Amino acid sequence: MASEVQIFEGALDKGLEGIVACSTAVSSIQGNTLNYRGYTIENLAEKSTFEEVIYLLWNDKLPTAEELTQFKAQLVSEMELPADFINVLKNLPTQNVHPMAWLRTAVSLLAHWDKDANDMDTAAFKRKSLRLTAKMGTIVCAFEAIRNKRELLAPKKDKSMAWNFMYMLKGTEPKADHVKVFDTCLILHADHELNCSAFATRVTASSLSDLHSAIVSAIGALKGPLHGGANEQVMIMLKKIGTIEKAQAFVKDALQAKEKVMGIGHRVYKNGDPRAAILRKMSEKMTAEIGEPIWYQMSALIDDTMFSEKGLMPNVDFYSATVYYCMGIPTDVYTPIFAVSRIAGWCAHAQEQYANNRIYRPRGKWVGKSGLTK
Repeated sequence: MASEVQIFEGALDKGLEGIVACSTAVSSIQGNTLNYRGYTIENLAEKSTFEEVIYLLWNDKLPTAEELTQFKAQLVSEMELPADFINVLKNLPTQNVHPMAWLRTAVSLLAHWDKDANDMDTAAFKRKSLRLTAKMGTIVCAFEAIRNKRELLAPKKDKSMAWNFMYMLKGTEPKADHVKVFDTCLILHADHELNCSAFATRVTASSLSDLHSAIVSAIGALKGPLHGGANEQVMIMLKKIGTIEKAQAFVKDALQAKEKVMGIGHRVYKNGDPRAAILRKMSEKMTAEIGEPIWYQMSALIDDTMFSEKGLMPNVDFYSATVYYCMGIPTDVYTPIFAVSRIAGWCAHAQEQYANNRIYRPRGKWVGKSGLTK
């Protein structure tokens, strides 16, 4: 018993910080950069498309030109939602409902339209991964269409996932440069080692529950403001501050009150999130292009002040907020966009978990009362 208690005490770490929970070959943080299957995020952001990255995460290799053409065709062929499923979605409340809560419900419902939903065969898993990844963006766009009382546009089969998402979301054909930026954002968010939602995916999958259930678990985890919900909170924070003159004082007041500044700091990166560095350049360029450089200027001042005061640097959520703002994306859709991208990584983690499974069953260190009698 003494040795058992000693093991629990030695392994206890709030938030499991630094605890290695599994082996993975999907993605990893090595040094000060993020790697997908051995490729750095900088390299992929510059030279790849989101579709290539999905293929890479699922197949442990980049596709050939022929494989990519076939894979893109498979994805776009699965983007459209069944008509009767859309009719059910139209009956879900949208007023005073957060899009992430709506998305969570919609993905759970989608399982009832998937003939492979409860089939645990490897081939069935691949088909479900393809459908879920292809349809995630369409579901988010369906939410936006339904709450604005307009019909959902059908995706165009000769266009990319990034192009189709922006087209279906806003109802107009997107600018080419915005499509490129958005595609890069999807690449940057596609996976991130054993983050909260990836871990939620693996925990649910480890019980040998179905893929839809694992993805619903991931969406629930991503919804929180300490995970994917931070990007939305960053834009809310910037709008609340309002002016460049108030930005520095806001940070110092927050630090004095020991309040969290959204989008700043990371559990693993101590010398800066490489994704944030890419997004910062995008934010500076895009805010200038729309004639509202104030959003970047405030962000940069907050960034610099947090570093000088606390040595903390921004994470991926911080500058993605202003990038999405510049593209006219509604603030409460920022986190659902995270899910549109991260579904690629969640499916890769579920695949890896199913292939070498052991159900997660950690122990808790007992701190309650003992030996009570009535």
